[in-house]
This record gives sequence, structure tokens and C-alpha cells, in this order.
Amino acid sequence: MVFDLRRALLAKEEKDSARLMDFEFRQRARSFRLLAAILDIDSGALVREIALHDDPAILDALADGLSISREDLGHHYARCRADAYAQLVGEIGDPTPHRLG
Repeated sequence: MVFDLRRALLAKEEKDSARLMDFEFRQRARSFRLLAAILDIDSGALVREIALHDDPAILDALADGLSISREDLGHHYARCRADAYAQLVGEIGDPTPHRLG
């Protein structure tokens, strides 16, 4: 039986990529949930928008529909994104890939 280093590294890369994508999706969804709470709007409807649009488009649409400047909304979103990151790191751990040796 021979150890296949290439195969092991590819498997590690796949697992790390999947874990990072999962973390990014959770952070994005949580960020918009936190933002919805600040803006006092339906969080479910806002989170559903992440499947259809990128973050800037969602924020632009919110700024157009609410009486808040795009700059202020961007500041709120940045704070929510940082809070979501901290919460997720506390719950599921740091998303940074594990280094070999």
C-alpha cells in the first residue's frame, strides 16, 4: 500500500474549499439577518435576496426603498458582517484553512 500525497492534498483542498464556502454563505446570511434587525424589516425576505443578487445590489435596493443613505447603510452592513464573523467563529470555529505540518 502506497501513500498518495497528491490525492491527500487534493482531498484536503476540497474539504477546505467546501468549509470556506459554507462559512462565507453563513456569514452572508447572518449579516443580512442582523442588518434586517437594525432596519426593522423582514429578515426572511432580505435573506432570500442573497440567492438572487450580490451584496451591493441588495444594499442599493434597500437604500432606494428606505429613508437611509447608501453610505450609512454600508456602515451598518460592515458592522453586521464583522459581528456575524465573530459569532460564527465562536460557534463553529475559525474558517482559516489548517496548515500541514
